[in-house]
Amino acid sequence: MSLEKISLFATCPRGLEKFLFNEIRSLDGQKIKVHDGGVSFNGNQDSMHSLNLTSRYATRVLKRLSYGQFKSENDLYQAAMKVKWDDIFPVNKTIKVSTTSIKTSLKSIDFVTLKIKDAICDVFNQKYKLRPNVDVRDPDIKVHLFLEKNNFIIYIDSSGKPLYQRGYRQKTIEAPLKENLAAGIITLSDWDFKEPLLDPMCGSGTLPIEAAMMALNIYPGMNRTFGFHHWHDFDKEVFHKIKVQLKEKQIEKELHIYASDIDRQAFNAASTNIDQMGLKPYIRINNRRFETSNAPNDHGVIVCNPPYGVRLDESEKLLESYQLWGSVLKKEFSGWRAYFISNDIAFPRGLRLSASKKTPLYNGALDCRLFEFVMVTGSNRKLKQEN
Repeated sequence: MSLEKISLFATCPRGLEKFLFNEIRSLDGQKIKVHDGGVSFNGNQDSMHSLNLTSRYATRVLKRLSYGQFKSENDLYQAAMKVKWDDIFPVNKTIKVSTTSIKTSLKSIDFVTLKIKDAICDVFNQKYKLRPNVDVRDPDIKVHLFLEKNNFIIYIDSSGKPLYQRGYRQKTIEAPLKENLAAGIITLSDWDFKEPLLDPMCGSGTLPIEAAMMALNIYPGMNRTFGFHHWHDFDKEVFHKIKVQLKEKQIEKELHIYASDIDRQAFNAASTNIDQMGLKPYIRINNRRFETSNAPNDHGVIVCNPPYGVRLDESEKLLESYQLWGSVLKKEFSGWRAYFISNDIAFPRGLRLSASKKTPLYNGALDCRLFEFVMVTGSNRKLKQEN
C-alpha cells in the first residue's frame, strides 16, 4: 500500500461534479474541492487506482506533476524539464501531450504543446541518448498541460482511455450516450433499484446497462486497463488485491429493467452489449416503438435519451414524435416518473407536459437539460391550448 500523498484532479461531465465529489469522499480523499467539470483532491496511489476502477462519473483521473506561473513558452519548457520523467515511465513507452488554455496571451497552443513534448524527450535523451516516440492516436502515456492566465499545471493521465469507455460496448450506434453521463442520469432519477426501470429508446443499451451495474455493484473499470499500467511504480499485486476486494462486493438481486428501441440495428447492438456484460437475466429488451408501449407496472421510472436536434434534423417530424410520446406517457404511464435528456428547451411543450424539474447537463458540448415529469393522472396536462 502506497501512502505517499499525491495531488489529483478527476474530470467529469458538467453537472455530475457533486456525485464525483461523493465518490472521492468515500475513498477518503482529502482537501476535496469541486470545480466546473471536475474535482481536485489529495490522495495516494491506492485511492487513485480505486477511483479509476470504481468511478461511475469520472472521465479521467489526472496526477499533478508540476505547477506554477509562467511568462513565456520557455518557462513552460523549463518547468517540464525539471520533472523526472524517467522515474515515472520507461523510454520505450509512447507519449502524447495535450494542452488546455484559458485566457492566456500565448500565440500558439500547438507550439506550447510541442515545447512540452520536447522537454520530455530531452530529459530522456540527456540521460539515455534515447527518446520516447509520439503516438497521437493510442499513446501509452498521456500528458496534459493546463494553462489559465499566467498559471500552469502539468498532469499525467492515470486513466489512459476515457473512463466512460467501460469495455462492454462492443457494438454502438450513431450519437451514443457516454456511459458516465448515463450513470449520472440514473442517479438523478433517484431510482431505488427495486422499482421497474424502462428505457423506451435504448439505442446501444447504455442506460439500462449502467443501471444494472449500479444495482449489482459491478464496478465500471473491472474489465479494462489504465494509463498507470505503464508507470514504473505500478504494483500488479496490490492492484489485483483491490480488484478482488471490489469483486467480492458484487451482489445478486432481482431487477426489473426493461429496454426497447424501434430501430433493429439499435436493438441488436443493445442485445450484444447486454450479453457481453452477462446482464441478460436482468434486462428485458424488445424491438418496438415507444408509442406502442405498455407500462409493466403501476409505478416506475423511465430514463431516456431521445433523438433531438443533432440526431434528427426534421423539426416537423420531431414535433410529431414529441406529441405521440406525451400521449403515451399520459395514457399508459400514470404513476411513473420520466426523465428525458434533451438540448431542446421546448421539449416539455412538445410533449404537452409540464416538467417538475430541469437539471442542467452537458452531453459532450451540447448544453442539455434532464427534464423530470411526474406522471400523476391529470396533474401534468396542459390547461391551455399551445399556440
